Order: sequence, then structure tokens, then C-alpha cells
Amino acid sequence: MNNPIRLYMSMSLDGYIAGPDDRPGQELGRDGGRLFNWLDDRESDGPSGQVYREALATGAVISGRRTFELAGRWQGDHHDGVPIFVLTHQVDDGDVPPGHARFVTDVEDCARQARAAAGNRPVMVHGAGAAQALLRAGQVDEMEIHLVPVLLGDGRRLFDHLGSDHIELDLVRRLEDRDVTHLRYRVHRPEEAA
Repeated sequence: MNNPIRLYMSMSLDGYIAGPDDRPGQELGRDGGRLFNWLDDRESDGPSGQVYREALATGAVISGRRTFELAGRWQGDHHDGVPIFVLTHQVDDGDVPPGHARFVTDVEDCARQARAAAGNRPVMVHGAGAAQALLRAGQVDEMEIHLVPVLLGDGRRLFDHLGSDHIELDLVRRLEDRDVTHLRYRVHRPEEAA
């Protein structure tokens, strides 16, 4: 696949992507910053540096609205001026996102727009809400999970609201680094599971 829609998320072993009480001023929740210690090695030649460079080579971003807001709307530029498609339930009149961001209310339309904007590069997905909506719609092709060896015990889970249908995955890459295992999965399409 030329331009997969790929989820990039750091996650604790017990499935949390943020600690409890994530909010403005405490965007990652209490102790949620622990999930991103691996970014200390993002400039390295090792696995974490490789994964970080791959993430920044994506051609578009799909974000959930909550993630977008907690990230300060990335001031309109997540990385390198690529388009940001913010998946949201509603758009308030007069709420114009900054820079390269735009609001989209339909999941499949969001995926279509992001793929078209990314050209032949992958599309990055951020946020639990966006990930869950895209997975339910069969629009996620791959997941890059940065699995961190910690049990947060509480917070925001990545895969809480997927429904009762199971989703089959194939592990296609595993990279070990200091304090993280980078796992890339290919997501089976619903028609493949039949």
C-alpha cells in the first residue's frame, strides 16, 4: 500500500495513552509523560530515531478533536506544513482551525481527504477517539504502537470503544529500544476476516 493510514501511539502495557485527569495544562494526565521517555532517543540512529523519522515523513495527519485541542491545535502545523484533518462530531460557527488544519465530521470522508493530501506518503493518526472511529470504519491500515513497560493503572485507554467485533492484526515489525518496544501491525480489512 502506497500511503497507509497508520496509527502512531505510545501506550502503557495496560493500554493507556494518557494518565488520569488529562486536561489543558496536564495534557498527558498524571504520570502520562512516562509514555514518551523513548522520545529522548528520537535523534539517535537506533530504533526510536528510525520510528520518529518515519512518523515525520508522513504526508498528512488525522487527529481526534480532543487530541487537537489538548495539543494547543499544534498552532496549525503538526510537522512540515502537512495538512491536519481533525475528526470531530460538530464544527461550531466561526471556529476556524489555524494553519494547515481543517475540521471533518465524516470518518470515511476524512480518510479519503487525508490519503489524497498525503500523496504517496503514509497518513499519521493521533488520538484514541480518531483511532477508534477509523478502526470501526475499517479505515486504519497499520498501527505503530510504542509499547512502554509500565502499568499506569488509570487514564485514557486507546482501544476502549471499538464495539464487539474483533479486529485481526498481523505483527509486521518489532523494534526494541531503551524503555520501549515499537510494534507495527497490519490491520486486516473486514472482508479479510470473513
